Amino acid sequence: MPTLYLIPTLLADDTAQMVLPPTIREVIEKTDTYFVENVRSARRFISGLKTARVIDETLFFELTKDTPPTDTRRQIQELTERKLNAGVLSEAGCPGVADPGAVVVGMAHTLGWRVEPLVGPSSILLALMASGMSGQSFVFHGYLPIDRQDRARTLRNLEKEAQQRQQTQIFMETPYRNDALLADVLATCQATTRLCIACNLTAPDAFVRTLTIREWKSKVPDLRKKPTVFLLL
Repeated sequence: MPTLYLIPTLLADDTAQMVLPPTIREVIEKTDTYFVENVRSARRFISGLKTARVIDETLFFELTKDTPPTDTRRQIQELTERKLNAGVLSEAGCPGVADPGAVVVGMAHTLGWRVEPLVGPSSILLALMASGMSGQSFVFHGYLPIDRQDRARTLRNLEKEAQQRQQTQIFMETPYRNDALLADVLATCQATTRLCIACNLTAPDAFVRTLTIREWKSKVPDLRKKPTVFLLL
């Protein structure tokens, strides 16, 4: 049966030599078909690796949160019949983690494909490693509600879980809404709760800091348009 390669991409521009192992290039050189969250980003990523791959001879299937599962199922069934391997590329970081890649991975398992995850940067794990918080018990919640009342209610519940279980609570936001989320965290959570802000991970200007809510209130960082992961404990 074919193999589905789960291929991590970059978290920050111009960091390929630092964060990607040679295996990534080797797999991309021999893989002709990809399920991707964004075709333009995927083409740029592959071209940037400067492999022998001819980008115009590469087939891309778009896989977003809005892609009908019937489309993806038809595509992977066709690849199964033709016995062709495929790759999965996330918009940033690791496929299947906080991105729609898990859909095609689940289908691949059902069809008997070999699924091979490759090593590469994960903003969630890097943030957890650098936070100083519990790596034995943690939960990733993805994106919190946009509505401020709902978000405040969710934050109080996460804080309660963190306190009762000594469990790190991890979440994120789209970069242009980071400052609004941070303002709500500081306004909602208790003064002694610890908050880690992990921003622009792997980039030259990467920023990771863990302080109490009280301490953050006197030194609020500017997180506008910067990919950021938040952790509470």
